[in-house]
Amino acid sequence: MKRVDRRTYLGWALTAAGALAADGSRAQEAAHWPARPVRLIIAFAPGGFTDIAGRVLTQSLSTVLGQPVVVENRPGAAGLIGTEAAAQAAPDGYTLLLGTISTHAINVGLYKHLPYDALKSFVPVSGVASGQLVLAVHPSVSATSVAELIALARARPGALTYGSGGNGTTSHLAGELFKSMAGVNLLHVPFRSPAPAASALLGGQVDVMFDTVPTALPQIRPGRLRALGVSSLARVPELPEVPPVADTLPGFETGTWVGLFAPVGTPAAIVERIDAATRQVLSSPETANRLAELGMQPFLAGPGPFAEYQRQEIDKWVRVVQSAGITPD
Repeated sequence: MKRVDRRTYLGWALTAAGALAADGSRAQEAAHWPARPVRLIIAFAPGGFTDIAGRVLTQSLSTVLGQPVVVENRPGAAGLIGTEAAAQAAPDGYTLLLGTISTHAINVGLYKHLPYDALKSFVPVSGVASGQLVLAVHPSVSATSVAELIALARARPGALTYGSGGNGTTSHLAGELFKSMAGVNLLHVPFRSPAPAASALLGGQVDVMFDTVPTALPQIRPGRLRALGVSSLARVPELPEVPPVADTLPGFETGTWVGLFAPVGTPAAIVERIDAATRQVLSSPETANRLAELGMQPFLAGPGPFAEYQRQEIDKWVRVVQSAGITPD
């Protein structure tokens, strides 16, 4: 047997001691987390589904955790900029990301080279909210139903425009799915995030948009926008008079979701604490009612179930993107 000299042995011992000290330090930090405010990155502009859901969550999450949870909007590039920033943050529990169906599922099939890995750069922490989309048009568009919109688009190929929150976002894929199933040609106008796209629809700069119910509802109710259909297979309580798009295009269905992610390497104890606090907030009648008023539903899923759901969503949307031939540009 080869003998180990004293210098080598001491080197090993110091390395082991350092590792144990680091583990002990991380365990101590996790035990006292949170000791300062927590940053929640939202990779989209204020006012959209993700931002609204995040702000509803943080209002109560701050109370449960005993520290402020501060929203930081980092919009741009269909969510890539903010998501990359979160992936590069220290894995200490003080930076979280409110990831979306776009950033953590659709983009996997859309981009050949993402600046982050949707599965390996993050730890799924907890689901937050889900919701449906509504097909809305500016009042200047003469169509009052999905069937009439399809007829109008066929009569004027490429003349009608539809807005989206950027290439690869839910609003973009919903529009492309609609075009494919209806056999129409609508001109896609991408924006930096869903909120400015919704503002463009309201101002008449674009004609059509698949927007989230919470964002569009305040404009639909007073008649500033006209709702033609919802993206679910059944009617939604917030818009009971609006039929599903699937009534005209059988099989049409899509939606959206958001959930909390932490940079990979975040201690399991902190992940579990965040998940427990999030589910406590989402299980409260006050939060559930607030989300319902906004056209959202609580998305209760812990780290394991949320991770499995994300994998299923990636498989689904990769197939949709590839079969439709959708590209980022």
